[in-house]
Amino acid sequence: MTSTSLHPVHVHTWDWNGYSIRYQQAGTSGAAIVLIHGFGASSDHWRKTIPVLAETNRVYAIDLLGFGLSEKPSPSHTVQYTFDTWGDQVAAFVQTVVGQPAFLVGNSIGCIVALQTAVIAPDRIQGVVMINCSLRLLHDRKRATLPWYRRWSAPVMQKVLTNRAIGHYFFSQLAKPKVIRNILLQAYARADAVTDELVDFLYQPALDTGAADVFLAFTGYSQGPLAEDLLPQMQCPVLVLWGEDDPWEPIDLGRAFAEFPVVEEFIALPNAGHCPQDEAPELVNPILQRWINRVAGDRVRDE
Repeated sequence: MTSTSLHPVHVHTWDWNGYSIRYQQAGTSGAAIVLIHGFGASSDHWRKTIPVLAETNRVYAIDLLGFGLSEKPSPSHTVQYTFDTWGDQVAAFVQTVVGQPAFLVGNSIGCIVALQTAVIAPDRIQGVVMINCSLRLLHDRKRATLPWYRRWSAPVMQKVLTNRAIGHYFFSQLAKPKVIRNILLQAYARADAVTDELVDFLYQPALDTGAADVFLAFTGYSQGPLAEDLLPQMQCPVLVLWGEDDPWEPIDLGRAFAEFPVVEEFIALPNAGHCPQDEAPELVNPILQRWINRVAGDRVRDE
């Protein structure tokens, strides 16, 4: 019997502040783990991770507000697509759905969501794993370090996209299976991991009402915390994994995170790009299992 049949993945809906949130869950025992996807992705991006971790843990994968099959309300004074919003969402999820302190595993911007959650609700988080963390190179505070053409082009593009008609047209040109596949082929080191199934996971939510507004809201978000702002505030251990061939978040820049005292280990993953959990699950899953179960065991012995 396979691990998937031993530990079936169940899909649920959770109401958070009046919004419908989709999450997936598997496993019945062991430390609790919450998986947090990156920009434009969803809990389906962890489909190769959930059943494996469920062999030894209670595993949850959540769709952040605005992504996947979660609701996509229009940005307003009450709904803002920021790390504060998503940090509050995950903190509430751990408290009300998971019901016990959990480990958070994030990919890309999901890493910053995980760190933000751990900062605002430290008693609910046992540890954080960062997989190819977003460096947020277009953040207002980082633009000064970029080449002049990138320093000026990004704000101009953001300004242009604030025009709703232009922004929606731009999004419509991106939200096509062929374009999505080409973007994935840039981000992934292993082309064979870019399957029709993966493309469809990203394409279908892009058809939802509100998806364009969520995309445009985040592309114009150049403020908020950086990982290096949050790591000094952490009260739990951190593990960093990084695909060596990530073209978007260069590993040479990511290695700076290893200098923070809270980071226990920085592990480079060969022949993997921006999303190692999907490209190289045979590398990522055993590392996650070992580290999480070791840290959880240490905490039990210390109590």
